[in-house]
Amino acid sequence: MKNVFLSLLLLGGAVLATPAVAQKSPVDEMDMNIDGIPRKGQRVIIQLDAKAVEMAWLKHLNERVGKVSNKKGVYTISTAMVDAISKTPMKVISRVDPTATGTGVWWSLDLGNAYLGKDATPVQYREAEKYLKDFARQLYRDDIALQVLEAEKAQKIAQDNHLAVIREADETKKAVERNKVRKAEIEALLNQNAAELLQLNNVLEDNQKKQEAARADIVAKRVALEAVKEKVNKIE
Repeated sequence: MKNVFLSLLLLGGAVLATPAVAQKSPVDEMDMNIDGIPRKGQRVIIQLDAKAVEMAWLKHLNERVGKVSNKKGVYTISTAMVDAISKTPMKVISRVDPTATGTGVWWSLDLGNAYLGKDATPVQYREAEKYLKDFARQLYRDDIALQVLEAEKAQKIAQDNHLAVIREADETKKAVERNKVRKAEIEALLNQNAAELLQLNNVLEDNQKKQEAARADIVAKRVALEAVKEKVNKIE
C-alpha cells in the first residue's frame, strides 16, 4: 500500500499536510443518501488533500477490494472481498468528499445478511473501523515520506547554494589578488614612465642649451669671418 500512495502523492507534486499539525483519523458511523436511498455506513476523516485521497482510495479499492464501477463519484463494488471484515463477499458503496476538517472517506458495507452497523454487526464494525484507520494512517505515513523527500531536496538545494556562494567568494578573493598584482605592475610602469619622462625632459633641456651654444658659436664664427674679410680691404 505504501508504494501506491507515495507514488500518488509524488505525482501530485506538493506536500499535502502541515507537519506541525497532529494528523488524526476519526471514524464515525454515518448515514448517507445515495441515489435518494439512505444508507448506513462509516466515515473516516483524513486531513489531507481531497483529490489525492480520492485517487489513493479508488486505486486501493480496485487493487485490494474488488472491481470498482464509478457513477458520478459513487464507487460501487458488487463483489468485494476484505478478509479482515468478512470471509464472504460483500457489496461496497463508497464516496469521498471534502469536509470542514479534511477529506471524508465513507463506505457502506452490505454483508449479505445485514448492513454494517455499530449495533447490528459490532465485530465487523470494529474491523471495518480499523481498516479505514489503517488506510488513513498509511496515507499520513506516505505524506510524511513525501515531506521528507521535499525537505531533503530543499536542503540539498540550500547546500548547493551555500557551496556556490563560497565558490563565488573564493573566485572574488582570487580576482582581488590578481587586481592587486596588476595594480602593482601598473604602478611600477607609471613610476618607470615618470623616470623616463624626467630623463627625456633633462635631455630636451640639455639639447636647448646645446642649440643656444651652437647658435652663439655660429655668430662668433660669422664675426670672425667678417673680421678676416675686413683685413683684405685694409691691404694697401
